[in-house]
Amino acid sequence: MFEVQSLLRRLRRPALAMFAVIAGLMVMTAAASAMRVAPMVSELTTTGAGSTARIEVGNIGSAALPFETRITRIDFDENGELVETPADEEFLVFPPQGVVPVGGRQVVRVQWVGDAEIDVSRAYYLWVRQLPIATDPGQMQDGGAVSVSVLYTMKSLIVVAPPGAQASVEVLSARPTMVTPPTPEIDPSLTQGVALPAPVAEPGLEIVVANTGKRYALMSGATWNIAGTDTAGQPFTLVMTGQQVAETVGVGYLAPAGGRRTFRIPTGVSLDPDQPVSVRFTR
Repeated sequence: MFEVQSLLRRLRRPALAMFAVIAGLMVMTAAASAMRVAPMVSELTTTGAGSTARIEVGNIGSAALPFETRITRIDFDENGELVETPADEEFLVFPPQGVVPVGGRQVVRVQWVGDAEIDVSRAYYLWVRQLPIATDPGQMQDGGAVSVSVLYTMKSLIVVAPPGAQASVEVLSARPTMVTPPTPEIDPSLTQGVALPAPVAEPGLEIVVANTGKRYALMSGATWNIAGTDTAGQPFTLVMTGQQVAETVGVGYLAPAGGRRTFRIPTGVSLDPDQPVSVRFTR
């Protein structure tokens, strides 16, 4: 049996930046470009001056940077799988496309034009995608040869929350189990076709949490305090900082209004399933 303690009431800004996702796509172009997007996280209100964000796209590459934007709403299922759906109609983005000169910057204005009466927070990604358009006539090499470069797609997190909304998180269950770390995402070309060994299962805990509040929670924004008894009858404690949590389960986004997630945390030792386990979150 388990004694699961109540936890955090607020998990807000800490670790928000870890929501940012940067994806590289290998393409055949003539010269490398490099893009910067800031801020990577914006929190908006549903009305007033706070309903607009200013996101800057910078070009630190050696060629002009053409880009386009789009917006998706993001949700996570209980197992932490990301679900994205198009949501351009909920925002006014200007300019939606542009070309940033070398060393230059372009401010993209993002304004919430969705429902002003939403009662729970929502999360979105602003995609900024570099376009495969040649802007320099001299990019093509003699004979039509090209070089390999990287096109960047960067995602900036936008959270829209009604005034006064707060998270309310509780642990629903915690049980000892074997947990398997996720398989690292590695470019197959870097391993030269050699298959990497599968991650090995190890002792851990399966912890189910829910958020009944009206604001999202980020579980990596808190310190996790776990206590129990190992199979040898000895007291067991584990304190995980937000950074350690992020390295184990990611940002730990927990949706509002009944959002539910299952986290699998390695403990390094086997815990006695017949003894109580407590899980407590602190700031």
